Amino acid sequence: MSEANSLATITLEGEALTRLSPLLEADRAQAVSDLQVENKFILVGAAPGPYTLRLSIQEGRLAFDVRRLDDTPLKAIMLALGPFRGLIKDYQMLVDSHMVAVEEGREAKIQAIDMGRRGLHNEGAQLMIERLEGKVDIDFETARRLFTLVCVMHQRV
Repeated sequence: MSEANSLATITLEGEALTRLSPLLEADRAQAVSDLQVENKFILVGAAPGPYTLRLSIQEGRLAFDVRRLDDTPLKAIMLALGPFRGLIKDYQMLVDSHMVAVEEGREAKIQAIDMGRRGLHNEGAQLMIERLEGKVDIDFETARRLFTLVCVMHQRV
């Protein structure tokens, strides 16, 4: 992967991020860490990166604020959250179920929930790729990690 076709930094913005459960905080930290190690992010119609990304939810929409490394704005991309809402709701339900299963020490249930989360992440990644088509070219793993971040940012407190 070329460094020019990537995100150098990812910043999440929003009040809810200060009140995450331990599981959501772990998901957030892992997704950001994985993105910083490897990602594919090509801003269509713009100079090559690497880029910095400020990800937030504004007025019910997902905001991608893409900038140069010197913080010069390049492009703001707004995506309606409507198509993601069902997946986000299912993600929250699985997180809640996971916490209960951990408290109860039910290993088989934890494994089943984790399998469900992987499938949900795959579906969310595909939707992320489709929604960003023509705006940003991303690979499947980058899309999975971005979907995780969207779910974390949209969590119920």
